[in-house]
Amino acid sequence: MASISVGAPYTNYIAWIQYLPFFFNQPWANSIGYQILLGLSANFIGYGLAGLCRRFLVYPSYCVWPSSLAIVALNTAFHGETNAPVQGPFKHIWRMSRLRFFSIASAAMFFYFWLPNYVFAGLTWFSWMTWIAPNNRDLAIITGGYTGLGLNPFSTLDWNVATTMVNPLVIPIHTTMNVLVGALLSFCVLVGMYYGNAYSMAYLPVNSNRVFDHFGGLYNVSFILDHRGLFDAEKYEVYSPAFLSAGNYIMYLFFFAVYAAAITYGILYHHRHIAMGFRDLINSFRPSKKQEVEADQVLDVHNRLMKSYREVPEWWFMICLAFAFIVGIVAITQWPTHTSPAVVPFGVILTLIFIVPIGIISATTGIEVPLNVLSEFLGGSFVEGNALSLSLFKAFGYTTCTHAIHFSVDMKMAHYLKLPPRFTFWAQMVPTLVSTFVYVGILQYQMHLENICTPSAPYRFTCPSLNSFFTSAVLWGTIGPRKLFGPGGQYVETLVGFPVGVLVVVIFWWLGKKYPKSRIIRSTHPVVLLKGGHVWAPYNIGYLLPAVPIAWFSWMYIKKRYLGLWAKYNYILAAAFSVGIALSALLTFFALQYNDINLDWWGNRVPFQGCDGTSSCVLKSLLPGEYFGPRIGDFH
Repeated sequence: MASISVGAPYTNYIAWIQYLPFFFNQPWANSIGYQILLGLSANFIGYGLAGLCRRFLVYPSYCVWPSSLAIVALNTAFHGETNAPVQGPFKHIWRMSRLRFFSIASAAMFFYFWLPNYVFAGLTWFSWMTWIAPNNRDLAIITGGYTGLGLNPFSTLDWNVATTMVNPLVIPIHTTMNVLVGALLSFCVLVGMYYGNAYSMAYLPVNSNRVFDHFGGLYNVSFILDHRGLFDAEKYEVYSPAFLSAGNYIMYLFFFAVYAAAITYGILYHHRHIAMGFRDLINSFRPSKKQEVEADQVLDVHNRLMKSYREVPEWWFMICLAFAFIVGIVAITQWPTHTSPAVVPFGVILTLIFIVPIGIISATTGIEVPLNVLSEFLGGSFVEGNALSLSLFKAFGYTTCTHAIHFSVDMKMAHYLKLPPRFTFWAQMVPTLVSTFVYVGILQYQMHLENICTPSAPYRFTCPSLNSFFTSAVLWGTIGPRKLFGPGGQYVETLVGFPVGVLVVVIFWWLGKKYPKSRIIRSTHPVVLLKGGHVWAPYNIGYLLPAVPIAWFSWMYIKKRYLGLWAKYNYILAAAFSVGIALSALLTFFALQYNDINLDWWGNRVPFQGCDGTSSCVLKSLLPGEYFGPRIGDFH
């Protein structure tokens, strides 16, 4: 139940880039008090909002939360005693217990995962077509699995890669197919833009999540900063605008579309449910209406069974929200962050707007809609020129909603397993509180290591992820989205994603009203369809295609013909494969890779060779001294 507390606070990344001398060089960020208060605020603020949204995301029977079903099945396998025989293919009767099935399946995946993870890396990026012609530029662009677009019917033999976009055993088949259709549509747009050299994309790798300058090299943020680490307009004007690859551009376009579509979808498809939820939430604070609210909840079978437990009152969650709100403001105002305390209510307001629609989408389809891009977009617009403020905006705008959604999943899981709500509440709060202090302690230890986050750091603490985090903060916070997507920006047309998202939902809503018996219309989820455009940069469609036949086999063949077999083993198989991969990866890393014991042979080198492996074959090349895009002096 304490799944959210497993990871380090997102604010630890902020403390790192503040503290390190080659980033912001702010030694005061090593303050234990600052790190604890910021971590507590970021971790707990979403919990309070999750509790207030129970009537929208936990109590309704249509909020299934498919991602929780594998964990529920695994817990049932460990603690359940029933083992009814079920019929499978060829009239075979399966009498194996779910626990034994789990053990065998996880052991099989444990041993198999050694192949793609250590012995033969080519199984992970199985770009067999580019191996045949490694220097074929167009083949690498279209079919390459490492840096290309991944259009390959057999793109991977690694279960970990095949389930990156959707877990085909857990996510319903209609969700997988919607994502596939959206990915194929975005693929066509992407290829057309790249080969048409839109926005000078043909000079860049087709599917990179990095940011480039007008020479085709990686964007060097130090060229546009002054000695204080702030944006220098004069340096920017003699250097270069920031350029995105075709894959990165398409991803942003579809992110904007999904955000607008999510709000529109909630209004058109679930306005009655949302209105009832708000009514019950308001009435829950009125003693005279409390019995009426509880009577409505009993209509659902799970709520009826959970009625024997005492529910967590709203004011518990309100106290959690108020506590996180206050300590967040204290952390920002009592240390020289040069950031407005408005970042805290910004995160709360953004979550209040989006949590119900994207929560309903996730609860019914299993597809999450993270707010990271929207937080960067809005935060960068509000605090342009200040990368640290942008990082704090993103921390509260992104993690608040993410934690609220994940806590809702845990509460639904407790609903399925019939765990007391108050036990669930404390099982989440206490571990999160403890883990925050533990992670701050680890952070303090790491910060005092000599040469930390440098090539000569001990224990290989070179911190590669911090470079990406800092670059993203500077680009969105220092350059700012106005120069990319605002008036006069080279990607201003990307904002068309917002009206497109609204239009797509309205069209399918109208079609559903006009053709209510159409199976295709009923199976099409407009938001998930648009979510298919998120498979790019740094991923590609090759991370999705292997899931499609697996989903069809599980949901369309096994489930329809052998429902008992599917119900007994399907989710157990998904959980077993995840456990087998996790254990195998841990053992491989600490026993071999950590000690530089690697296998150097063709199978481990081939994915990183040729056009696909090196991302060196772009559609257009520059002559020495040339650059693309607007001329120097024409961008500001």
